[in-house]
Formats: sequence, structure tokens, C-alpha cells
Amino acid sequence: MPEMRMKPSRNFLLGLCSMLALGFLYYSSGRISLRGWSNISLYDSQGFLVKLDGSLPLELLYKYGNLSEGACKPGYAAAKMSAIYPKFAKLEPMFLDPNYKRYAKIGDYSPPFGVKSQEKIIDILLSATNNYGLGEELDSMSCKTCIIIGNGGILANKSLGPRIDEVDVVVRLNEAPVKGFEKDVGSKTTMRITYPEGAIQKTERYESQSLFVLSAFKALDLRWLRYMVFNQRLEQLHSTIHLADAFIQSNVHQRRSTDGFWKSVAKHVPREPSDMRILNPYFIQEASFKLIGLPHNNGQMGRGNIPTLGAVAITMALHTCDEVAVAGFGYNMSTPHAPLHYYEKIRMSAIKESWTHNISKEKEFLMKLVKAGVIQDWTNGICGAGC
Repeated sequence: MPEMRMKPSRNFLLGLCSMLALGFLYYSSGRISLRGWSNISLYDSQGFLVKLDGSLPLELLYKYGNLSEGACKPGYAAAKMSAIYPKFAKLEPMFLDPNYKRYAKIGDYSPPFGVKSQEKIIDILLSATNNYGLGEELDSMSCKTCIIIGNGGILANKSLGPRIDEVDVVVRLNEAPVKGFEKDVGSKTTMRITYPEGAIQKTERYESQSLFVLSAFKALDLRWLRYMVFNQRLEQLHSTIHLADAFIQSNVHQRRSTDGFWKSVAKHVPREPSDMRILNPYFIQEASFKLIGLPHNNGQMGRGNIPTLGAVAITMALHTCDEVAVAGFGYNMSTPHAPLHYYEKIRMSAIKESWTHNISKEKEFLMKLVKAGVIQDWTNGICGAGC
């Protein structure tokens, strides 16, 4: 008797195919959903990796793992930053140069976050300074180390001066003195970043050689720089800008505003125009809105949305330096009677009076950088025992 072969019915085949298709869709959607949830849990609201440590990703381990100990690691800071913050991509120039109008990110905002409506005076300033980099020697280096010297009291009695002076680029902030404090803060100054109210007023206190870098927080700051560049009498400068009383109170000393400034300003900067620079305002914008997550306030300066100059300088360094260190950073609110700065007797409690800064959110940002090894904190003031 011939063997009987059972042929599956058409309906059975259609049903089997449908079940397989549904199963595949269910499995795929589950994988997509799980992958989506996984991505959400990997990053915080600002876009930083939630789990941070100092270990190198495999691609960076391959690139930097074989370098000799102590050797400068080209592109290291930006690479590590991109590893923990994927949005960190395009590197921005340190200072404004004649091509600054091509940077749409700063053209859409007024100071302090951009250059909108200030193009005319910026063009005048750039044509007068005629220099837009760190200098021929530093600009030609294939790998350079940088350190941002904060003004914190934690710098005192650390004897870091010789180590600081070995770094390629030493960045100082506002009027923090060097003379008399060399043992702890070093004697080398590559640049001093400031704004009019923070600039050194006594000309004899300026270093013999360094770049004077303006970080413009308001339009009036650029007008002030014009008087400094062309060595004109500041008394001729009359403000047309009205500053809110609340902003005047942002200064720890709480002095009365004069001519649109919230405290007295330097009347002369003993530098040639070729040694003056304008800090790229993109770093204020990026630090505030992207990295720290301060209120956008329609792109205007407002309560609690201005990063400290230290955070701005660190953001700048991540774009332009191969390795980045800091010293003198960290406010410990649990010790209100500790000195706020290494060079004066103002206490830690005074920082609570700040109107423009959000110290707690800024500290969260800086802790991320230290935990991930993006920056090195030589005085251990940012994390304390928390990293």
C-alpha cells in the first residue's frame, strides 16, 4: 500500500505564519522597549552618564593606555568629556576672533550668553588687539596641560606653587593675588580671566606678563574694555544700562552701583592691546544651560542662571586643553567660618548671599567631572570624601 502523505492545510499555514509574525513583533518591541528604558536609565536629566568612575572606555584605553606615565595625553579631556556626556562634540575657540559671526550659537544671544547687538564694538576691539590665541609658543604645542586656579581658602598651606608652575597654561580668576602667595598658588600666570568689577585695580599688582581676558557679562563690560584697550579716561564712560537692584546685591561686598557697574572698577589695565582677549561667550552659555542646567530665562541674565567664573573657565579648558586640572575650588557650607578666599578674611557664609549663582547645582556638575576623571582636583575641595 503506498505511503500516505499529509499535506498541511492552507489555513494552518496562514495561522502558523501569523503566530510567528506576532511573536517576532512582540519580541522586537520588547527589545526596543528594553533598550529605550536602558538608555533612559543610563543618563541623567542633563545628559551625563549616571554611573561615573575614573576608568577609561575601551576605545580610550587603547588610545591612551600605552603612553608613558606623566606624558601629556592629546585630546584627553575632550575625549573623556564626550564619553560621559555625548552631547559634547564640537570644540569651540577659546577667544573671539574675526570669524566669530559664523558661530550661530552666540549670535542668537545677548551678553552674557552671546554677542547679539554687540558686533560693532567687538569688531573694533578685535581690530585693535589683532591677536586671538594664547601666543605662538603655546598655540603650536601638540599637547598642552592647563590648570584653573580657583580663589578658595582651601589653597592655603598646600604648598602647590612649584607644581602649578610646571603646567603649560595657568589660568587665574579676577583679582586673586600672586605676590606673597607664591608658595601655595605659584608665580606663573598665562591668563587672567575677569570682568570689570573683578579686575585688579592697583596696577602694580598685575603680573609682568600674562593675557588679560574679559568675560563680558553685560554690554557695558565691552564698552569698558574699549576704554582699557585704547587707554582712555574711564570718567568719560556713562552707562545707559539700568541694572536691577537685585543684581546689585549679588556682590558679596554689596557696594552701591556706579555708572551701571555694581561696584568700583579698574580704571587702567597695564597691558598692550595685543595682550588683551575676549572670552568666547559660548562657554557661559554651555556651562549654564547645558552642563549645569540653570534656568534659561529666555536667554537673559536672571536669578540663579549665571555660572561662576571658575565653572566658565573649566568649560573653556575642556574645549581647548588636552589635560585639565583645578585647584582652589569647592565651597564647604558646613564650615561657615572657614575663609572663603586664600587671600582675605571673608568667611564661607558670605557665599550664601549670591543672587546670580546656584552653588549647589554647580557643585553637582563639577563633581561629575572629578568622579569621571575628566578633570583632576589638586586640592580635593570639589568632592571632599564624596567622590
